[in-house]
Formats: sequence, C-alpha cells, structure tokens
Amino acid sequence: MSQSPTNPPSRRQLSLRLRLALWSAALAGGALLGFALLSGWLIYQAKLDSLDARLQSAGLLARFGGPGDRPTFLPDGDRGDFPADPEAALARDLGLPASAEVRLLLTNRAGEVVYQSPQWPSALTSISGYAGRPDGDRSRRRSRHLTTVRSADGPWRVAVRTTPLGQLAIAANLNTLRQEMATLRRIYLLTIPGLLLAIGGGAWGLAGQGLRPVRPLSQSICQGTAQGLNQRLPADSDLEFVPLITAFNAMLERLERSFHQASRFSGDAAHELKTPLTILQGELERAMQQVETGSAVQQTLGQLLSQVHQLSSIVRKLLLLSLADAGQMSIQRQPVDFSALVQDQLEDLSLLAPDLAVSAEIEPGVRVAGDRDLLSQVVQNLITNAAKYNLPQGWVRVQLCRKSAQAHLTIANATTSLTTTEASRLFDRFYRGETARAHPTEGLGLGLSLAREIARAHGGDLVLTPSPANEARFGLHLPTS
Repeated sequence: MSQSPTNPPSRRQLSLRLRLALWSAALAGGALLGFALLSGWLIYQAKLDSLDARLQSAGLLARFGGPGDRPTFLPDGDRGDFPADPEAALARDLGLPASAEVRLLLTNRAGEVVYQSPQWPSALTSISGYAGRPDGDRSRRRSRHLTTVRSADGPWRVAVRTTPLGQLAIAANLNTLRQEMATLRRIYLLTIPGLLLAIGGGAWGLAGQGLRPVRPLSQSICQGTAQGLNQRLPADSDLEFVPLITAFNAMLERLERSFHQASRFSGDAAHELKTPLTILQGELERAMQQVETGSAVQQTLGQLLSQVHQLSSIVRKLLLLSLADAGQMSIQRQPVDFSALVQDQLEDLSLLAPDLAVSAEIEPGVRVAGDRDLLSQVVQNLITNAAKYNLPQGWVRVQLCRKSAQAHLTIANATTSLTTTEASRLFDRFYRGETARAHPTEGLGLGLSLAREIARAHGGDLVLTPSPANEARFGLHLPTS
C-alpha cells in the first residue's frame, strides 16, 4: 500500500466577504466615474455658457466709430477714446485672468481693418470678414454669431457682431478654461481612489458584521464529530439566518438519533454474540480432545475452531469500535515503555515473515501514557499489515523517536501502488483493496480503522503519510508521558 497521488488543487475561490467588498467598490467606482464625467461635462458647459454670455453682453460688443471713423471702445457703452490696451480691458470684463489670451478685430463698413490685435490667429480671419454692403439687409446688419475655431495654439471661442457701422470680433482662448478643467480632473484622480478604498473598507467591515452569525455555524460544522452531535446552535440571531440555524439544528438531531441507534445496535449485537461464541469455542475444544488425534473429524473441528476464533476477533473489534463511536472506550492509562513495546512486536515479525529485510531505529526510553493492551494491538496491526501486503523479498523499516512532546512511530514497507480511491478509503471499515482481495490474506478490513480509533482515544492519530512510489508509510503519533 502506497501513498496515492493527490489531485491538483483547484483555483481557490474568493471569500464572500471579499467579493462583497470588491463588488461594492466596483459599483461605487462606476458611480463615481459616471459622476465625475457628467459633472465635468456640466461644469465645462456652464463655464462655456457663462463666457458666451459675457462675450455677447452689450458692454463688450459696444458700438464703435466716430469722427473720421475713429473707433471708440468703452465697456459701459459710453463714447470715448479707444483704450491703449483693449485686450486687457476685455480680459477683465470677461472675468478671465490677465494671462488669458484675448484678441480683438474691428472693421468698418467698407471691410477695412480698423484695429487688429497683435498675434491675431490666422484661423479666425475667414469668419470675421465683413460680407454685407452698407445698404444690405437690416437683419444681417445687427446680427450676432458665436462659434469655436481650432488653431495651432488651441481652441478659440469667437463672438462676432455686425452693426451698420461695421463688424466687431472678440476671440477668447479656451486653454484657460481647459486648464481649470484639468485641475478639476486632477482633484477627481486624487479623491476617487481614496473614496474607493474607504468604500471598500466600509463594505468589508459591514460584510464581516453581516456574516458574523455564520461563524458559529461553520465552527460547529467543522467540529461536528460523533461525540459532538448533541451540540445545538442558539437561534437568537439575525432573522435571515434563523431558518438556516433551525435546519442545521434539526439535521444534528436526526444525525444524533440515527447514530445512537446504529451505535447501540452494533454494540448490543457484538455483546450478545460474545457469549454464544465463547460457548461454541469451548465445546469445539472439548470435542477435539475426545476424538482420535489426526482423524478427519479432528481436522474438521480444528477448521471450525479457527473460524470461531476469527468471529470472536471480529466481534471484539466491533465492540471496541462501537465504544469508540460513542466516546465510551475504556482507557486504563498508565506509563508504558513504548520503545520496549515496539521492540517486542518486531521480534514476532521475524517469525511471521522471515524472508523480509527488517531495519529498525528505535529511540530507547520513549514512554507514553495509555492502555498497554490497546497500544500493543495498534502496533501489532501495523506490523502485520506491513508483512501481509509486502512484495516478495521485500523490506520493512521501523523508526521510533520523540519529537515535540510526542512519540512518532513510522512503519514503511515495500508494496504496489494504490489508486486514489483505495488510498482515500484505506481507513474505512470492512474495506479491502484490490490487492487484499486478489491474494489470500487474512482480515476483513477492520484493523486500520480500529487502530486509528485507539490512537485518537489516546490523544494521538494514525495517518498514511506521503511516500515515494512502491512504498507505504504509516505514521503513529502519541503524546508522551
């Protein structure tokens, strides 16, 4: 028997608490992103509308002209001298910073340029030409027009007003407005991740609070042993979890009732079989003494007596297992020299399988507290299995040492490899692998399960440890005294 290969681990699924936190952060992030995009667009449009309103106000698009077509430009609409720096005056009236780029173009009725700001963008010339005649349509002679023109130095918002005296065009560079929006986007980029972390952390905490009633339920499920079936969960929890807790308590009650019935049946049946088997054994032994030695009748009685001994062993093991299931296995705890006990059992191995190569490393003086007879049965079962399920001319290695206040006994033997199913069912009761069924080996598959129950009753355990191919390795751990 060898350690079976394990299945590759499946992808670990994220916990419900983490998924709730991530989903909350994702939904909040989507909402915040939508809010940032919508609010940024609305703010930009509001600023643009405000700029358009100031560009079209009467104070900015004032009338111009004078003696000799000398232009005047006063924001309040009064006549006077044309300002020395009209761009700065326009920037102030538009509510823009002094560094903002504002351009002005004035043409008279004949289409002649009266004033043009330095660095007037060439891309704006086509929209500011005066196309009407002095006697043209009156609806055109007092028209206003707003448009956005893109040039090499950025987009410009242009307001054009046509009057009987000529045409006035004011252009404001939108880079200033775009810089304000860039500042707003940077604020969003700095604040939104922090908000997402806060929302994710809050969702994590709320999910933990909401799932708190599940923790006692999961702990009870993990600790659900044959001895703990009488435990019940309190139903004073959140209303959402009360049906689950009620169903779980009802399941525990059904399992406890069924388990006790099965445990009592196996225990009572084993107890009732002990007496007739003992009487039958005594009668067969007496009958063998009364018949002729070496006769066919004596041989038949001997075979029957061997079967009775096997039945008695099965009944004894079933009784011990039923007591272990009920948590009533009687352990006569006393100091036991476990090193000497293992050495005594190894001496019998040379008689059981003289063709096997046996090597032993036994640390002297390893003592445990327990029932000597039961511990002898565990070690005997492991050594017997190592001999029965070995390869021809095989080997057995036994190692006993003390580690971390525990006695560690390792028994390894050469054997054929087990399948995954056989290894997973190795400690099942009455289970025998294909190798055991194919060869005429004694036993009904109760030895390992009984040995593990005895080890656990002593506060230890018996496991099939990982081992190389064509090797079986069992580990017995018992607390030292």
